[in-house]
Amino acid sequence: MSEPVLDRALTEGAATKAAAFQRLAAEHLDESYRLARAILGSRAEAEDATHDAFERAWQRWSTLRDPERFDAWFARILVNSCRDRLRAAARRQVRDLSAELAGGGADLFGQTRDRVVLRHALANLSPDHRLVVALRFDRDLTTKEIARLLGIREGTVHSRLHYALRQLRTVLEQVEDEGTAHD
Repeated sequence: MSEPVLDRALTEGAATKAAAFQRLAAEHLDESYRLARAILGSRAEAEDATHDAFERAWQRWSTLRDPERFDAWFARILVNSCRDRLRAAARRQVRDLSAELAGGGADLFGQTRDRVVLRHALANLSPDHRLVVALRFDRDLTTKEIARLLGIREGTVHSRLHYALRQLRTVLEQVEDEGTAHD
């Protein structure tokens, strides 16, 4: 931002604060949705998590101490929103019907067999493992940045990535072996 919109917004009236927040929300919406989609694997869940995160951010807007750190502050809120949804999903089974409803099972996202398999493999990771994989490979964060964002040790991030990638590799190898057996 060229001018200190947040600084001014934090010191002026509520209308300006709302305008500053709306501007930041618009700037971060697409990126936030993509991260939530990578973590959650479901379009509908990602939309809901992103909405929840922006709602929480607005409610906690007055707690933002350093306007220059909005990205990190909001990322923590978004990740926590996704984590809440992952925990809730572990207690219930959700089926994304958006592709089927869109056109008789049409492949809305251009999914190939490999993408479907990968999405399934990601869905079977624990919430903690899925979070670190999404943050590392979708957001391209370093393990140090992930550790800071999640409030865990860097070694824990390394460990979770190791086990998550090992589990993903095993699933993908099994699918590949099944595919060659059917040919």
